[in-house]
Parts: sequence; structure tokens; C-alpha cells
Amino acid sequence: MNQQITIKLRLRDKHSPELNRQARAVNAVWNYCNEAQKHVLRWDRWLSKHDLQRLTANTSKELDLHGHTIQRVCHVYVDSRRAYCKAWLRWRGQKSLGWIPFNGPSLTFDGKSFLFRGVHYETMHLRDMPAGVKIGAGSFNQDARGRWYLNCPVEVECADQAQNTRIGIDLGLKDLATLSDATKIEIPQFYRKSEQQLATVHRARKTPKRLRTIHAKIVNRRKDFLHKESINIVKKYGLIVIGDISPSTLVKTRLAKSVLDASWAGFKRMLSYKAIMHGGSTLEVSEAYTTQTCAECGSIAGPKGRAGLNKRMWHCDGCGSIHDRDVNAARNILRVGLHTLVEGTLTARLGGSQ
Repeated sequence: MNQQITIKLRLRDKHSPELNRQARAVNAVWNYCNEAQKHVLRWDRWLSKHDLQRLTANTSKELDLHGHTIQRVCHVYVDSRRAYCKAWLRWRGQKSLGWIPFNGPSLTFDGKSFLFRGVHYETMHLRDMPAGVKIGAGSFNQDARGRWYLNCPVEVECADQAQNTRIGIDLGLKDLATLSDATKIEIPQFYRKSEQQLATVHRARKTPKRLRTIHAKIVNRRKDFLHKESINIVKKYGLIVIGDISPSTLVKTRLAKSVLDASWAGFKRMLSYKAIMHGGSTLEVSEAYTTQTCAECGSIAGPKGRAGLNKRMWHCDGCGSIHDRDVNAARNILRVGLHTLVEGTLTARLGGSQ
């Protein structure tokens, strides 16, 4: 079984001038699509991908862009417009980060560098990739510091079978994850620890470059931490059941800064694709009443409402058990996940027998 993953590689700075030029041309194609869509709305018409491709045909030589790149821009524009349910999108200008999409056949790898439009692009740290590997549709992208990266989708071979172990995970703000075996992963709070440094730079009126460097360091440290913790979990457990907590909802509250610093969405995504690569699987279930329900007897006797949020340990009146709030929630999440799998198996069997 193969799984497609996207490998992000940093390119050497000597390629920046050429990539910056292509990025400006991509912005011109995007803005043309935006202007064309805005124009035809007078007649209540919506341009499709094929319409935009016909309008931008035979412009690759004039813009000095790959024809596949222009097609990809048209496709992404239409998909983004539909996803955001808007008549037209934002214009791409000088402050927009560089972005150059490509189709798989237009990029090749010879074992040392990547060939795109006759130019060999060298990376800073090249991972183990065999020559002639099949590359999917990806992109070049620029970060806030002006550095260019290659997003290269490739297929990797996955393990046939994972260990026959299972675990439930309850996500939180003080602890990133509490496992059903009572293991807790504490959040280093990278942004919180860097707030004082950011405030000092703001007061000193340093250049924006210094601020971007600090923020980039925070992001890189957080990603490194999440990668290490997620790989440790998927190596130990074959089935990972996780609660369906919604970061997008909590971001609108006073907990926004802590929720963004925890990066629950990124942690879930890493667990999902890494579990598949190691032969395991992940399952997201509803975590409703998991903190209030006793994992031993099933009675709803835990602390309720906002007043009960400070109670991290509670006593069950039904069976007399003493629970850690997060560990109890993780155990209930695992129980709900196993029950969901059993119901799905029975439904499949009954459907097959009919």
C-alpha cells in the first residue's frame, strides 16, 4: 500500500531571482482571472476552469511561464472561489507571498536536483529520494522571510500492519494530549515564552525582518515538537482514537492565543498520515460528555459547566472511583471509538448477509 505525502524542501537562495520573476507572472494570471470573473458577473455568469484556460491560452511565451503553471492557477482560482463562496477573490500584489504551482510531469528529479523549465533547482537538505520518483502536482512557495520552498508530493510505501494496540487521546491547552494510559504530553507554549521578546522588539521599533524571524522560529520549534510527539505515538499504537474538538470554534473565544499555540489541527493531521504510513489508523469521535461520564460505571457524575472547569480531579458517587479529568476523558474517547468500530463491523456484516 502506498501513501502520498508532500515533502517540503528549502531551495538555495541563488534561485530566488528567477522564482520571484515567475511569481510576479503568476500574480498577473491570477489577477486576470479575477478581473475576467468580475467582468462577466454583469451578465450573472460564472467562469469555469475551461473558460479561464481558453482565455489564458497561448500566453506562456509572453509571460515566460510553463503552460501547466497557468492551467494550475486557473484551476486553483476556481476551486478557491467556490470554497469561499465569493463572487471574486483578493488581488495578488507585491505583499503577496510568492507561489508557483506546477503539474507532476513538468518537474523531474535526477537524484541531485529538480529540473523545472530547463533550470536545475538545488535544495538545502535533500532527503532520500530515488531518481525517477513519480512526483504529483505541487508548487513552489515563499515564506515571510523571502525564502523559497519546493512542495513535492511523492508516493511512499506504507507498512502492511501496525501493532495490535490502541489508545485514546484527549486534547487540551495545559497538556497538548492526555492518553488513556495516563500519559500526558505537556505543551511547551512556544509563543507564550516568546511574547516578552516580541514585546521588546516592538518597543525598540526594530525592523519587520526581526519580527518575522522570531515568528518563524516559533513556528519551526512548534512543528518540530509536534512531529516528534506524533511519531512516538504512531510507533507505539496501531489504533488512535481522538476527540473531535473544534479549534476554529475556540479561536473565536478568549482562549484563541492558547488554542493557536497548541496547534491541534496540525497535530491531528500529523497523526493521521503518519499512522497510515506505519500501518495503523486514526478515528475521530465525538467527545460530548466524556469529561462528565465515569469511565468505570458509566454514570454522568463529573463536574459540569464553567464552574466545574477548575476541578481537575473528581469523585464518582456511583462507584466511588477517583478520576483525573483528562485521563477519564481519554478513556471514554477510546471506549466510544471501539464502540463505533464494532457498530460499523456489525452493519457491514448485516449488509453483506442481505
